[in-house]
This record gives sequence, C-alpha cells and structure tokens, in this order.
Amino acid sequence: MPVRTARPLTPLLPVLAGIAVAMASGAPAAAETAKPAEAQSDADRYCRNIGDAAAEARVQWQAKRLREVEQEVEARIAALEAKRAELEAWVRRREALLASAEESVVAIYAKMRPDAAAQQLVTMDGGTAAAILAKLNARNASAILNEMAPERAAGLADAIAGKRDDEADGKKS
Repeated sequence: MPVRTARPLTPLLPVLAGIAVAMASGAPAAAETAKPAEAQSDADRYCRNIGDAAAEARVQWQAKRLREVEQEVEARIAALEAKRAELEAWVRRREALLASAEESVVAIYAKMRPDAAAQQLVTMDGGTAAAILAKLNARNASAILNEMAPERAAGLADAIAGKRDDEADGKKS
C-alpha cells in the first residue's frame, strides 16, 4: 500500500477562510446562490404552462360553489313558500270561523244574560263558540267569558286570537 504524503494546506487557506466567514455571517455560499439560467427558465415555463389549467380549475370551483349556493337559496325559497301556504291556510280557517257565526245568532247571544250565554257556549263546539264571542262587542264577550270556567274561557280566547287550532276544530278544553 502506498503511503500518502500530506499536501500543504497553504493555498487553500484563503478559500477556507472565506467559507468560514460566509457561514458565520449567515450568507449563502456562492455555489448556493448561483442558479443556472436553464433552471429559472424551466420554472418560468412550468408556471406559464400550468397557468391556464389553474385558471380553468379556479373557474370550475367557482361554478361548483355557485351551484351549491343556488341550491341553498332554492331550498330556502321552498321553505318560505311552505310557510306562506301555511299562513294562507290559517287565514282561510280564521275567515271560516268568523263567517260561521250568523248575525242573528250573535244578536241572540248579545241579548242574553252572561251566565246563561256562558252555560250554552260551554257546551257548544269550540269553533262556533269562539266565532260567536268574536262577533260580540267586547263588553258582552268579556261578561260571558267571566262566567265560564277559566280553562274553557282561556281556550276560547286562544281560539279567537288564532293561537289554538283545537278550539277551531271543535275540540273542547
């Protein structure tokens, strides 16, 4: 095996000193900062080549999101239409309730004593009783309700106000 002889490091000292100073200062070595012109142009070409595809992908994503938002809006519109239909049905029931009390029947109850009218209205269908009370003047209606059991009076008052459907449907409290 041949014996190696040590070469003098004197010619390399300035280079090693420069690398040590560069490393100590945090500056990149010259070999790291120099990029070949070909690599930069390859990167530029890559960016230019995928630019159109990236823009197209962005447009497709935006179109998909727009369709999702459109579906959400359509669902909300459908819910609002259902609420509107429910409200219209309530108004029709209310009008039918008020129309069910004939003026002549209302006049009869208006002339009765409150305790006698209360006894008859308690046994009557809830919707009809509520309609009669709604057409009476406030003084007569309050006197009649005052003569009823509190639960029945409250149920009829709720039916008049439109808050309970069971009174309008004929169920008694």
